[in-house]
Amino acid sequence: MLDHDGDTHLYVQIADILRRQILDGDLTPGHAVPSEAEIQSRFGVARTTARRAFHMLREEGLIYTVQGEGTFVGRPEMPREQRKISLYQKIANDLIDRIRSGDLRPRRPIPSETALVQEYRVARETARKAIATLREQGWVYTVPQRGSYVSPEENWPRD
Repeated sequence: MLDHDGDTHLYVQIADILRRQILDGDLTPGHAVPSEAEIQSRFGVARTTARRAFHMLREEGLIYTVQGEGTFVGRPEMPREQRKISLYQKIANDLIDRIRSGDLRPRRPIPSETALVQEYRVARETARKAIATLREQGWVYTVPQRGSYVSPEENWPRD
């Protein structure tokens, strides 16, 4: 694993591990690499450390990132493994299911951006986009400085 006391920065060590996985074929072209949140959790490092490792690999042309989809092995022009739905839409769909089932009740808070980032291991922007999607559809409303809440049932979209 990582040598926390050594003379090599942690982000360089993480980049070396991922580079080795790519070059050895464990991570193949077009396939997703672990998210920054997964790297953070797996190695016990700060988010900025994971970002710096990804930046190194991006600069080397080994990986590329597609906003809302993830980071993939290879170059942007290469075909990539397609997700059935985007990550933010999956989160939004999961929250809609929880609202419909009564797990999340009207006029009560939904999980915060931070909670969604931790639960789904995604970037904050992905969690933010999921909440924005729910707001646009009428499933939730946001109170400034307080958070987002489940809309009253009469405001829910009709199928």
